Parts: sequence; C-alpha cells; structure tokens
Amino acid sequence: MSADVLAVRLDSDGDVLLSGPAIRALAAGAARTGGHVDVLASSAGRAAARLLPGVRDVLTFDAPWSGYAPPPLDRAEVLRLVETLAARRYAAAVVFTSFHQSPLPMALLARLAGIGHVAGTSDDYPGSLLDVRHRRPDGLHEVEAALDLARAVGFPADPGDDRLRVRGPLPDVRHLLPFPTEPAGADGADGADGDVPYVVVHPGASVPARAPAPDHARAIVAALVERGHRVVVTGGPGETALAAHVADGPVAGPFAGPVTGHGAGPVAGHGAARVVDLSGRTDLPGLAAVLAGARCVVVGNTGPAHLAAAVGTPVVSLFAPVVPADRWAPWGVPTAVLGDQSAACRGSRARECPLPGHPCLTGIDPQDVVDAVERLARPPALATSRSHPSHQPGPTQPRPTQPHPTDAPSARGPAPETAEVVA
Repeated sequence: MSADVLAVRLDSDGDVLLSGPAIRALAAGAARTGGHVDVLASSAGRAAARLLPGVRDVLTFDAPWSGYAPPPLDRAEVLRLVETLAARRYAAAVVFTSFHQSPLPMALLARLAGIGHVAGTSDDYPGSLLDVRHRRPDGLHEVEAALDLARAVGFPADPGDDRLRVRGPLPDVRHLLPFPTEPAGADGADGADGDVPYVVVHPGASVPARAPAPDHARAIVAALVERGHRVVVTGGPGETALAAHVADGPVAGPFAGPVTGHGAGPVAGHGAARVVDLSGRTDLPGLAAVLAGARCVVVGNTGPAHLAAAVGTPVVSLFAPVVPADRWAPWGVPTAVLGDQSAACRGSRARECPLPGHPCLTGIDPQDVVDAVERLARPPALATSRSHPSHQPGPTQPRPTQPHPTDAPSARGPAPETAEVVA
C-alpha cells in the first residue's frame, strides 16, 4: 500500500507559499513510513509549488471552482485528473483552502480516485467526503490555519519549523541589475564582489483591489530614489506596461512631490541608473533571487509579498483591507503593514476597489513608505543576490521593545519579528 500523500492547493502562487510549512510537515510525516508528498496545484500556483522543499512532484489542474478567472467545467479534464490520481494510489489527500473556500469539490474527486483518507477544513456538512473535517479556530493566520489542518491529520510540524521557505539554489541574477558601483547614498555601501544594495517595488497584484494605483507606485519609487535608494521594479509578463510607467520618472497630479535629480538615464527615467525595470524578465525562481538580494520589498497583498518572506527579506506591505491583514500579511519576516485597515471596503473580498480613488492605499504618503523601508531594511552586506542560495530563511530583526508611535501590532508571525501597522 502506498504511503504517499497528495497535498492540494488550487489557487495562486502566494496561497501555495503560505501552505509551504504545512506541506513540509506532511512530507516529514510521510517520509517516516517511506512515503512522499506530491502537490496538486493550479497553473497559477504550480511554479510556487515547484519551489517548496519536501515536494516530490507537482500535478496541475485548473479547477472551475477556484481562482480569479476560473475556467468552465471541462468533463474530460476532470476525468483525466481522477484517472491520474487513481493510478498514483495515494494513501491520503489533504485539501488546503483559504477561510472562504470549500474543500468539498476536490474531496469528491479524491473519493472518485479511490483515495481512502481525505481531509480538509470545512464549515459545511461534508457527508462522507471527509475523513477529517477540520474546523478552523478563530484568529489564525493562513500559515497557522494550514499547520493546524496538518496537525489534525496527524502530521504536526517540528517545533519552530513554521517559516516560509523555497528550494535552493536560486539562480544568479546579478547580470540583470546593471547598477553603477559608485558609493551609494542612504542605502549604504556597495556589497562585496560588485553587488550593490537595492529595494524592490512590485506594483502589480493578481487581484486589482490589492494593488496601489500606478501613479502612487511611481511616486513611491521617486521618493525612494530621492532618499538615495537604488530601486528594482518587478512584475510579470502581463505587467510590463505598468512597471515601465512606475519606473519612468517623477509624477504629476495628486502624488507629485519635491523629487529632484531625475531625467533621462540609461535604465529608467529617474536617471543615474538608479531604477531597473525587470518586469517580464524573470521566472518565479529568478524573482525569488531578486527578492532575496533586496534590502526590503514594497508590495501589495499578492504573491511576491509571500515570496519575499520565503527568502527572508523584510516587507513593506501596502495592504488593502478587502481581506484581513491578520490572516494574510507577510509571515515570519520584519513587516510594516501600511494602509487604512478600517476603510469601508474592509472584509469585502472585493476584486475591484468598490470606493472611488482607492482611498485605503492612496492615502499612504510615499514618504511614510520610505521611512518604513529604512526602519526595516537589512544591512547591505546581508542583502545580496547570493545571500540566500538555498531555502533557508534570511536574517531577521528583533521585535522592538517600543513600537513606532504611529504603529500598532498587526500581522501574526513567529517571534521574534517586527510587525507594524501604519494607517
């Protein structure tokens, strides 16, 4: 009888990464009886699944009940999945979901495939579809909720093994960062062997309501450059126009500020090669390497926030409260959560911002973003693209004994870490 376990996570890269500690716990438990863990992921999550330590194989299925733009039901695809799972003879399946999702459609397919032990978190009556019907305790971060499910199935994590991680080695991406080697400004001295410190700004998001406005992100980049930081703007293949706009210089309108020293430059409009646009130029492992080399990452509530946490890089999270920050903020790294967490869109799970002007994020002063970056940023010597050659988490900062006067504790995570909210 196979001792292999199927871990299911059918949404996006960030969700898969947040399930990583629980999937490692499944892998460790399966290994004790000679088994392995495979992951069933969507097309949007498979790249992240392939980065998870402890995973033997990744299967892909785009479920009609999950994702930002779910496909129509394809009977042939569903039957092929059932046949594939049946042929692999898994001993158990654990269906990981977010707090608003149901595991029952996948549990039905697992039963049709002959998987004898199926577990998931469900408030709905599961009938005979679940052998372990887990109830999520209140107040848990998504990482903690996934670990609690794994524990309920009989696969507790090792003490302290609850950080996000990725497989290594990550690719060398220094050739993508053509920064000059003159002494830096506020971002410190150059790193060893020609490495230079930089901050990443990732302006896009898989859900539009969770992304800053393009001009707002552009103003944040301008403010970082004005303070002396080198900036790398990242984005996927579909975000190149957005990233080019964000990287291209000073802004007009409501986000304009007294930014100087700009003009045409060899990399971006900010001049002096202090901004590099890498949108569309990296796959997910390459993006992980870019984030691992950063001193800090500025990003909305989207996958790269969790990828940054997985490589140990501090995060300034521009967090729209359409979902709760205490469940979705970056986990286990120094973090500042910025944005109006009491805005009228709070808890709405809106995909498009329901309020004119996206006030929960546009109210963030770019200078506050820069201040947060400088409070959290790692020393330059620790923030090089080769500081994280494996999946081990990077260095962290201790929790301050007194919070910043305008901050309050927010995102849960393993101590000792920094977690702040700035409204």
